[in-house]
Amino acid sequence: MKMKEISYIHAEAYAAGELKHGPLALVSDEMPVVAVAPNDRLLEKLKSTMHEVNARNGKLYVFADIDCGISPGPDVEVIRLTEYYGLLSPILHAIPMQLLAFQVALARGNDIDKPRNHAKSVTVE
Repeated sequence: MKMKEISYIHAEAYAAGELKHGPLALVSDEMPVVAVAPNDRLLEKLKSTMHEVNARNGKLYVFADIDCGISPGPDVEVIRLTEYYGLLSPILHAIPMQLLAFQVALARGNDIDKPRNHAKSVTVE
């Protein structure tokens, strides 16, 4: 959501297993795919999905735990994070995702402090 809010780029988050149910049809060499790869019990399924993205010439950017065994390649950029921290891992992986949205917005010249069409409060009737 932060990518949409401050960089004005259409971005959607999907669980890796859901990618095969539609979004995979959109993958091409012009559409980057960002993956979060914690070293948990679902890592092997994520790796399978990453191979599907590669097979469709998709460019992968992977935020991976240091010990997950994912290697960089011609179309795979790996950004190493810390070791796997169990239930705290989603919090640790959210930080680089927020920083990615921030850097993309800056690169596009957007005012990150005042996103357009964005209310600062919630109104309840």
